[in-house]
Parts: sequence; structure tokens; C-alpha cells
Amino acid sequence: MDKNNERECNEDLIRERRKCNFNIEELTNIVDGGKARTARRREIQRLLINDPEFLDEIPQDYMSHEDRYSNELRKSAHLMQKLADQESGHDIHQDIGALTGILKDGNPLMVHLSMFIPAILGQANSEQQEKWLGRSLRNEIIGTYAQTELGHGTFVRGLETRATYDPTVEEFVLHTPTITATKWWPGGLGKTCNYCVVMAQLYTQGRCYGPHPFIVQLRDEETHRSLPGITLGEIGPRLGLNSNDNGFLKFENHRIPRTNMLMKHSQVLKDGTYVKPLHNKLSYGTMMLVRVGIVGACSRSLQYAVTIATRYSAVRHQSEIVPGQPEPQILDYQTQQYKVIPQIASVFALIFSARSLSKIQSSVTAKLKDGNTDLLPELHSLSSGLKALSSSDASWGVEVCRLACGGHGYLASSNLPRTYTGTTCAITYEGENTVLLLQVARYLIKSYRSIGKETGASSVSYLADQTSLASSSSSFSNKALVQAFKLSALSLVAEAEARLQKLCDMGQEFYHAWNYCSVLLLKCAEAHTRYYICEKYEQTVDSLKASEGVKNVLQSLCRLYLIYHITLTHGDFLKCGALTPRNIAVLEGEMCDLLAVLRPQAVSIVDAFDIPDELLGSTLGCWDGNVYQRLYDEALKSPLNKTDVPDAYYKYLLPLMKSSL
Repeated sequence: MDKNNERECNEDLIRERRKCNFNIEELTNIVDGGKARTARRREIQRLLINDPEFLDEIPQDYMSHEDRYSNELRKSAHLMQKLADQESGHDIHQDIGALTGILKDGNPLMVHLSMFIPAILGQANSEQQEKWLGRSLRNEIIGTYAQTELGHGTFVRGLETRATYDPTVEEFVLHTPTITATKWWPGGLGKTCNYCVVMAQLYTQGRCYGPHPFIVQLRDEETHRSLPGITLGEIGPRLGLNSNDNGFLKFENHRIPRTNMLMKHSQVLKDGTYVKPLHNKLSYGTMMLVRVGIVGACSRSLQYAVTIATRYSAVRHQSEIVPGQPEPQILDYQTQQYKVIPQIASVFALIFSARSLSKIQSSVTAKLKDGNTDLLPELHSLSSGLKALSSSDASWGVEVCRLACGGHGYLASSNLPRTYTGTTCAITYEGENTVLLLQVARYLIKSYRSIGKETGASSVSYLADQTSLASSSSSFSNKALVQAFKLSALSLVAEAEARLQKLCDMGQEFYHAWNYCSVLLLKCAEAHTRYYICEKYEQTVDSLKASEGVKNVLQSLCRLYLIYHITLTHGDFLKCGALTPRNIAVLEGEMCDLLAVLRPQAVSIVDAFDIPDELLGSTLGCWDGNVYQRLYDEALKSPLNKTDVPDAYYKYLLPLMKSSL
């Protein structure tokens, strides 16, 4: 689609784009993280979009389960080869992350890139990296990461798979002792991968030292057959991403060399002596890295959904605002604006918080190389909280966008159902959100109780602040609104700690008191993480060097985000005194004003996400806005339309109609 050729576009979208009062390309650069990254993304997208190997002869929704896997594996392998052929100092992981949409139903090789290789980088010592890293980067071996089991997921300490050291032959014996110890869910495990990083309980010298990572060959490198003592398979259809071969794995006393234990942080010596790590969470580093990536991935999913919903809302005309007048664009309805525009604002919240988290992760990684683990608990807390809120926000946001498209949003060709199922899985994988938020709460309570005893990490330093915000003023700056989020979070943490302490003082064991307070603890973790997101949003926009038009749009989006989330949980702000009922009423009115201000810019803002039609894959969200013709053309692709009368009519319907029941 030639974006400069208005003659091919729907007239409504032409009018919407002419209302733009900011530089779209400048905003695109901000979304991408700079001009160079925009150029790189477009270069890669052009390379792949113009490649016929990525085209589907028939829509995937009409393929069998086996054909979907085979088709996506074909494209995944071709993608890896194309990127490898033209890499020149670029990060292949970042390139693939920018290609959301080219592989529409999952990527059987994604865990190889996102977890297996990072696990070797982060958990293997130099000798082990020399043995496996190069081969994995060259795709000579394809790996996955097996932690979750049939009976245990987020509770890593409860894993049952055993790795028992045998010093007589210097080998570990991997064994699956129960059905619940079966490794379950890893992407690529079923049929694709021939290697795996396995998290298993380490036993040596008669003692268990908890979960540790081991690299295990699963299949013969020539025949691809499962090795003796290893049972592999695929777990079957899921809610989404069914082109992935999510798998299961069982061990029957399978032996691996001692040196297959990844020993960067801890090790087992030849005689079985265990050498512990500097920090007991270092072996969870791969999971934390993935959680950092999930925040960025959720922002991309939401970009797709809001692009589709916003363009469709500008094209679709429905009902009447003024009786007897032409049907307006549904984006003119305030209720539609309330559905869509806050989700646009949420995209930028996720982008900016993801970048902040990535910087912290890079800093912690650098410090770990020097043996400094001081910031590891804060990274764990932040990555857990942001993973939880970004996945829940994005999942809900995508669903809101689907609902905003009415019945057509239910069609697979809208790409909203697939976007939703590909997003909502993040709520439960790599750490179930409720459990992660309770881990955040544990960190908050510990930090709150240490006030005055030690210096808190930067993300929790506010817990020592007792500033009052409540005011009779009817106007608050964005900074003042962020302060309201801070006080709300602080109040909830203080309330949770006081309730915990009261129960303990009454004689309850701490773990029982914790469970009794867990709903409140969940709220304080959510409030803390929301405050972090809001603070990074406001700080990023405030410090951004941008043209007036772009700055104004981002400031309005930021303010809308702040007010929107205040109105969703206004009771917490009232209860702690951060805001008064009058403040809330004024902010609710201002939110509606902001929707009206941003409405003329909505189409141009989503245009700045710069998602090509070939990747967006939506009949409703196409650049030219020719929605109805695309819906009709897509319907014609149904296999049922190959004949006027289907065979099933003669087999089942005709006999029923002639049976004279």
C-alpha cells in the first residue's frame, strides 16, 4: 500500500490524517527508540514483507494442527536464515522482537532465541559457553528452556525433576519420579528442539541443594530421534499460538556429564562437593531476563490492537447522535473514545517502563560480572511487578479494542482474537501474575520494615516519605498526580504491614497471617508497580527533547493515563487522603475533555506505530480503510465457499429433511 496515494484510501481516514498537528515520523522514532532503530526495523520489515516465503497459500485458520506447525516452522527457519545472512553487528533478538506479525501464530524457534541462548550466556561458565554458545548461535543445535512441570509452575522450589550426582562416573542422573514431575509447556520442546536447559533439583552427597540448570541433549543430532531414557511429545491445542509445539518431557534415569550442569554461579566438584553461588536467586536470571522482554512484547501487542480499533472506529458509521442527521463515525461517540484512547495512552506507558526496566537489567548484569548482587532483589521485584501489570493491562486492552469493533472484532480476519490469545498467555507464563505480585509485596513489606535501618533501593525509597497531597485545589500538574499514586501505594503498604503485624501480635504464625492478608498485599503490589509506571511515564515525557506538537500529544496521553487509572481505583486515593471527592470529580470531567482533545489526533498517533498491513494482518485495521471490501474478500477464502452445495448437505441435512420426523 502506497501511503502517499490518498486516492486509494477511505475518505474518512484521509480527513482524519489531515487533522494531524504533530510530526508523525518524529513520534515513530520515539516509539522505536531512535532514528537508527526505526531505519533498522523498516529495513528488516521490507526484507521479509517482500519475500514470498512468508505468504500463506491459505489462511492458517483453515489448516490442520500439524500443517500449522509445519507451515510456521518453515517460515521460522527461513526467517532465521535471512536474518543471519545479513546480520552486521545488529542484535538478532531485537530484530525478531520487532517482527511481531510476520509469524502470525507463534514461532517454534522463539524460545531458542529468548531463553535457551540467554541461559547459556547468563548461567554457563566460559568453557561451557565455548562448547555450546557458538553452536546455538549458528543454529547447529536448537534448544528450549524446561522449568515448568505438570504439577508445578511459578513455585520453582517445588519442582520435582531430580538431578542426582554420581561421583563414581562424574555424571548426573536425571529422573522424573512422578507424573507431576513431567516437564510441561516449553515452546519448541515437543518436536523442534534437540537440546534443552532443564531446571532440576540438585542432589549430591545425600543432600538437596534446590533447583539448578543443566544442559541436556534430547534428540540425536542426525536422526532427530529421542535419546534413550527421554520421552518427548507435544501437549495439544491451546487457546492460542497453536503453531508452537509446546511440549512435555520425561526422564528415565538419563545420565549426563557433570560438566553439563551450568556452573557460572554454582558448581559441583568431581568429588560431589557443592560450591554455592553468591546469591541464591542467580539461577533464576533467565526468567528475570524474559520478564523484562515480556513488558516490551505486551506494548507491541497493544500497538496492534489500538491501531486496528482506532482506524476501524474512524471508518465505521453507526446510529445517530443528532436525530435525522447522517450516521457519525463511531469514534465521535465519547463511549468509543473512552474504550480506545486510554489504550493508546497505555502503549506509551508500557514502552517507557520497559525501557526503564531494560536499563536496570543491563546495570544489574554489569554489576553481577563484578560479583555485586545488591540490586538483584530490586530487579526481581520490578521485573515481576511490571511483567504482571503489563501483561494484564495489555490483555485487557486488546480485549477492549476487540469489543470496540463490535461483531466484526469477533472475526479471525480482524486479527484481534489472535492478538488477544497471543497476549493473554503472558498472564500465566514465566510466572503467574498473582504469585509474582505477592513476591513484590514480600519485597515491599521487607523494605518498609527496614526504614531507618538501611538505605532502600531507588524503587522503594518513597516508602519513607510521608508527604501530604490532599488539596482543595481543582488543578493538579502531572507531577502532582504521580505524587498521588505514590501516596496511595505507600498507604496500602503501610496498611498491609500493620495488619500483618497485628495478626502476628495476636499469635498467628507469619505464613498464616500472610495468607489472610494476601488480597490487600496484592493491592499494595499493584499500586506500587502502577506508581512506578506512572512515574517513568511522566519523567520520560517531561524530559523528552521533542517538537511542540509531539510533546503536547505525549503530555496529553500521559495525563489521560494518570487520570484514567485514578478513576479506576479512586477509592484508594480517597481513603489515604491523597485526593478529595472534589478532586476526583474535577479529574473525571478533565478526562472527558482530554478524550475530546486527543480524538482528532488518534488516527495519526496509531499511524506513528508504523505497522505495515502485511504484519498487522487485519481486515479492520488496514492503512487504506477499505474495511468492507476486505471483509468480503476474506470471507470468499473459506473452504466452504468452494462449492454452492457442500457434501455435508447430501450426507446429513437432506436425509434429515426427507425423514418426515
